[in-house]
Amino acid sequence: GRRSMLPRHVQRLGRDWITHWNGSQILAFNSPVSSCMRWAGHYPPWASFPLPISADFSANWRFPPFFGPWRQFQNSNWHLDNYMQSCCFHLPNPSMKSEGEEPLTKKRRLSGQDDTSTPEQETNLSDQKEVSCLSVAQNEEKHGSKKGTIKRHWEYLCQQSKTMKITKNKGSDQSSTGSEATFDFTVMSYNILSQNLLEGNSHLYKHCRQRLLFWTYRFPNILQEIKELDADVLCLQEVQEDHYRTEIKSSLESLGYHCEYKMRTGRKPDGCAICFKTSKFSLITSNPVEFFRRDIPLLDRDNVGLVLLLQPRFHCKANAAICIANTHLLYNPRRGDIKLTQLAMLLAEIASVAPQKDGSFCPIIICGDFNSVPGSPLYRFIKEGKLNYEGLAIGKVSGQEQFPRGQRVLSIPIWPKKLGISQNCVYEIKQQQKEENAGEKLEAAKPDNTQEIVIASEKLSSKLRHHFKLSSVYSHYFPETGISEVTTCHSRSAVTVDYIFYSAANDDTAAQPGAEDSSCGGLKLLGRLALLTEKDLWTVNGLPNENNSSDHLPLLAEFRLVER
Repeated sequence: GRRSMLPRHVQRLGRDWITHWNGSQILAFNSPVSSCMRWAGHYPPWASFPLPISADFSANWRFPPFFGPWRQFQNSNWHLDNYMQSCCFHLPNPSMKSEGEEPLTKKRRLSGQDDTSTPEQETNLSDQKEVSCLSVAQNEEKHGSKKGTIKRHWEYLCQQSKTMKITKNKGSDQSSTGSEATFDFTVMSYNILSQNLLEGNSHLYKHCRQRLLFWTYRFPNILQEIKELDADVLCLQEVQEDHYRTEIKSSLESLGYHCEYKMRTGRKPDGCAICFKTSKFSLITSNPVEFFRRDIPLLDRDNVGLVLLLQPRFHCKANAAICIANTHLLYNPRRGDIKLTQLAMLLAEIASVAPQKDGSFCPIIICGDFNSVPGSPLYRFIKEGKLNYEGLAIGKVSGQEQFPRGQRVLSIPIWPKKLGISQNCVYEIKQQQKEENAGEKLEAAKPDNTQEIVIASEKLSSKLRHHFKLSSVYSHYFPETGISEVTTCHSRSAVTVDYIFYSAANDDTAAQPGAEDSSCGGLKLLGRLALLTEKDLWTVNGLPNENNSSDHLPLLAEFRLVER
């Protein structure tokens, strides 16, 4: 018989190879052809690759041998530069699973066939993919808009925000003096998806074309998002250390940011970063928080936090300060005890950094990936400032699972005394000082209800408290439909786990009811970048996609500093 048009090892790839064409450019080799194979621009959602449409080939046309070894491709009549401009041929890594299939190498191994590819060929193939995808990313950036762009609009939460935007466009300066001087600034929280974690959890990204998952494709997209949103403060999670050192830090510094970074303490090479515009803030203190404690078995995880105290450069009050905290809590849905303890450690650090001379707290913003859903006990504790955890199962703390597997009840107390943090989420030394001061006041007042105070203190053993009045920037549900907002969307789930909490001023109409007001002034929420529904995100094939290169959405809010 006749020889097949395609080499045998190309046929074996079958549905795993994807060809991208730029418009209707024609691909020719050695001799002119009347028309060439193209791929349909639209295909059903169940297909993980474009479906071929029929095409007529001239009799003397033959398929180019670029699927063979790289040297053979180099020696052919193809010109790499012209080829890169028009298309990208993508061959998935054999270690990555195709949609609903096992890797090809595993199939061959199980069926007893030999894997004929050599390490040199695999290395060359990997290099081809990296170069090819980088070229495509640069080409798409050069030619402007891409397909499947997510539409997110800005939500103004007060009339002052609209006025401020108009004034900014006219070139006003916040440093101008006067009785009506204000300080407005924006804060972003963004889990940028560590490349190391992406590759270690490939099952979460089955829906993605593999070329979209390379760091060389993803980083330009992430940096472009940061440029476009232009926040004054960035709180980033899952920042991989080697990428931070070689690319991220220098790129952000070129945009006018000063960067502070804290890497996780274990084997996973990512961490949290807070970056702020030096034109808007100066750094007072930087305080990293490590949640791992070698001497405490409960705290055997390597998550971290970072707490900064910043001073606004333009403000009428000389000693004004804002506390910015960033964290990424443990993911494990069955270990609510660890999550609550990590949160208590972060709150204790904030309580030690944020106090002012008069004993009140400066305005506070807490950003991060809390791996907890709205309405969960952990979420309510942040918002309400109190939590009675008696009888609470550890699997229900974060609300991540509808039918939680962790049924063990939280111990009382959750963490041992040697951690040095009280049930009020402050360091024990601070707590003792407060109790001594309170004791002096009680003795001076000579109360008659001493016995009741002792009983009340005994009952507080299963109650957590903190003394910040915190509200969430987002409401987590669309008011018109009641449909949930989502901040992350991948092959397994689409939920809200990312938040921006802030200490609201008394006149902030966007604030939700919180704990007692112990802040000095506060923050007024002026606006926010609207979130999306799960349905919205799947119209662009979830996250990551062509334009959004993390499995999380960036959160963005605008605040006004309000003095008391």
